[in-house]
Amino acid sequence: MEQTLSRQEASTAVQDHGWRFLLGTLRTSVRVGSLAQAVGLAADAVGACGDDADRHLQVDVRPDRVVFTLQSADRAAVTTRDVELARQISATAGRSGLLTEPEIGTEAQRSVQVLEIAIDALDIAGIRPFWKAVLGYTDEAGAAGPEDALVDPVGQGPAIWFQQMDQPRPQRNRIHFDVCVPHDEASRRIENALASGGHLVSATRAPAFWVLADAEGNEACVTTWQGRDG
Repeated sequence: MEQTLSRQEASTAVQDHGWRFLLGTLRTSVRVGSLAQAVGLAADAVGACGDDADRHLQVDVRPDRVVFTLQSADRAAVTTRDVELARQISATAGRSGLLTEPEIGTEAQRSVQVLEIAIDALDIAGIRPFWKAVLGYTDEAGAAGPEDALVDPVGQGPAIWFQQMDQPRPQRNRIHFDVCVPHDEASRRIENALASGGHLVSATRAPAFWVLADAEGNEACVTTWQGRDG
């Protein structure tokens, strides 16, 4: 029977197969040599998923890589079936001599990530409808209230979520970026940001997130799945 997994369970189940858990999804990136090879791999993966492909699998096909995303759409969460499909896709790629492994090393290469945009607000319910309309976004599956994320229905743009403020912020910075990275890549991402002129604003909620800022105080959070349970 298909069961919803916790963040820790999902991450542990696929880590050794080259997948990473990010914001309720399993993701991996496979390097390829051509668009034709990418399309072929995508087709093979769809075949491996069978009738479950439409409900679980999303594929981003590029000439140099294929990014696979798995999530049980009706639950907006990772389940045991998603883990099974991840392993099947990895095995399918392996039979073609391709690997589902994180790309770590050069400046031109990075592993999977998910970009979110967070908007601070005093009256979330009052501003959320505007952002939903102006972006052409929709409610996240299973959304229960105004604090829930808005998402791109075709999966091309970053999710938008809203953070409750208890008093007006006098500074101009009303928006910051959240960049969710694999938990075992956060340190390198932070080190690179600091080496590029940024500074650490807060690590009190690490490893859930670290708050960084550029030289002018514009903020970005590097986030992982860890430290969010309980």
